Amino acid sequence: MIEWGVATLTLPGQTASGDRYVVKPFPDGVLVAAIDGVGHGDEAADAAKIAVTILETYGDESVLSLLKRCHEELRKTRGVVLSLASCNARESTMTWLGVGNIEGRLLRADPQAQPLRESLVLRGGVVGRHLPTAYASLVPVAPGDILIFATDGIRTDFSEGLTGSEVPQRTADRILAQYGKHTDDALVLVARYVGQAS
Repeated sequence: MIEWGVATLTLPGQTASGDRYVVKPFPDGVLVAAIDGVGHGDEAADAAKIAVTILETYGDESVLSLLKRCHEELRKTRGVVLSLASCNARESTMTWLGVGNIEGRLLRADPQAQPLRESLVLRGGVVGRHLPTAYASLVPVAPGDILIFATDGIRTDFSEGLTGSEVPQRTADRILAQYGKHTDDALVLVARYVGQAS
């Protein structure tokens, strides 16, 4: 259903990254997520690992349900920020939401599509600490459309000039190399929607 690639960088001097990701297929769909444990080091990594386990275990649930599960399980940690997207191949839709500062972009493959690019609306807060009123957005997706999640170790102008013509792994590597801040853990997850296998 998707082709994807990920590029990561651990903050120099740290042995563990608090930036994690999930790509979890389920019947007629796939969950894509980026997680950033608050701060850096082992405690950030521990919180992010808990979120990864929840998302991989319950990946076929709605993004709002997943957000609530993560919030409950992360109450005794320093918390995470989180962006989620659940693609439904049968309906050619994607439902996404974000709490915190993990940027999300959707780049359309069809040059006639309006809008050509969409940005994930982020809600302020920390999952496990302060959960805002969350809203999930439902958007149509078509084969070739590209979803990008980037943690705050990546500059926010990372999607400028992207065309989506290269393979997702190469795009992720290039974004990290060109837009990585090198002052924090960093993660870029790039997923191209290819639709349901016939």
